[in-house]
Amino acid sequence: MNPHLPKLLSLLLACAGTAGAAEPALKQPRPGLFTGGQPSAQQLRDAAQAGVTTVIDLRMPQEQRGYDEAAAAERLGLRYVRLPIDGAGGISEANARTLDRLLRQDSGATLLHCASGNRAGALLALAQARVHGASPEAALQFGRDAGLGSLEPAVRAALETPTRP
Repeated sequence: MNPHLPKLLSLLLACAGTAGAAEPALKQPRPGLFTGGQPSAQQLRDAAQAGVTTVIDLRMPQEQRGYDEAAAAERLGLRYVRLPIDGAGGISEANARTLDRLLRQDSGATLLHCASGNRAGALLALAQARVHGASPEAALQFGRDAGLGSLEPAVRAALETPTRP
């Protein structure tokens, strides 16, 4: 991993927070994982320069990104993965396990995003509970740290559903 990653990403996070609605702030719920809303093309370039190696996009294909994110990621040498999550209906154990598997495949830093960070936080919370054994409250807090907001009731409902055998 890039030895300058912490400093560079701190700068990226700080700049993103002041850039306005077009460039939402990124969060760092754990080392090597950055979450948030749709990154701008500049944020994507900054993330790549800072050592991010993978972008996981949770947005549905019909959601507008403002630019060709997949092509931009490819030009930057980033691994670009789509895992389309359709709101509350996509907050499932199967999707959380898939996301967890994708995150474990990356040896560098990952930028995980949807439109606002809400879906990212929701799936991360569910993965924390179902894959990593976190308590529901600890999992929800991790999700909130990653951007979970209005999807919290969907995560709570998923956590109340019995786990698969």
